[in-house]
Amino acid sequence: MLEKLPEVIGHALHGVRAGLDKIIFNTLGMRQGMACISLTSVAFVDHGPLPPRYTADGEGLSPPLQWAQLPAETTSLVLVVEDADSPTPNPLVHAIVVGLRPSDGKLDEAAIPSRDNEGAAGLHVGRNSGLQAAWLPPDPPPGHGAHRYAFQLFALGSVPSFSSAPGRDEIFEALREHALASGLLIGTCERPDGSIKIEKTAPAGPLATG
Repeated sequence: MLEKLPEVIGHALHGVRAGLDKIIFNTLGMRQGMACISLTSVAFVDHGPLPPRYTADGEGLSPPLQWAQLPAETTSLVLVVEDADSPTPNPLVHAIVVGLRPSDGKLDEAAIPSRDNEGAAGLHVGRNSGLQAAWLPPDPPPGHGAHRYAFQLFALGSVPSFSSAPGRDEIFEALREHALASGLLIGTCERPDGSIKIEKTAPAGPLATG
C-alpha cells in the first residue's frame, strides 16, 4: 500500500508514525493483571527483521507463528497484525484471524490468504486496511525508516459471534469484553533506499509445514 510513495515523501514523513502505543495490545486498557501468552516464530526473532519472503518485495506470504502458555479457560484465539510505524493516524492492519483453536499451538507459513496464495482452508479471516480478508504484506515507504509489525495474539474465554470478515473496530470491542490474555511479537522491515533491507541472519530452524 505504501511502497509506491516517492522516497522524498518517505523522508519527509519520517517522524510521522501511528505509534506503538496505538496498537490494540496497548490500547485495550486491560494490560494490568492480564496473563502473557508466549508468541514466537521460527522465521524471525522478536524485534528482528522479517525475511523478505514475508514482505511485499518477496513472495508476500504470512509467516509461521507458535503459541504457548494459554490460560486453561481459553476457548479461542484472535490474531491481529498491525504496522505501528505507518504514517497514518492509526496503525495499518495487515491481518486479522479469529477463531483460532488453542490446541493447534501454531499457524503455519502461508496459512493466511495473500495475493498469490489461497491460504489454509477453514480460517476465519478479517479485513485488513486494504479492505481485503487477507494477509497484507509489509511494504514500508522508501526512506521512512524501520517499521515495527506487531503480531498480537489474544486468548478469549468465550467465542463471540463475529461477522464474515470482521474489521479492527469489531475485533477491538470483542476483545474488550472477552480477552483473557495477550502476547506480542514484533518483526521489522525497512526500505532505506527504495528496496527492502535484507539483513543476514542465521536461520532460526525449519519452517513449519502442514
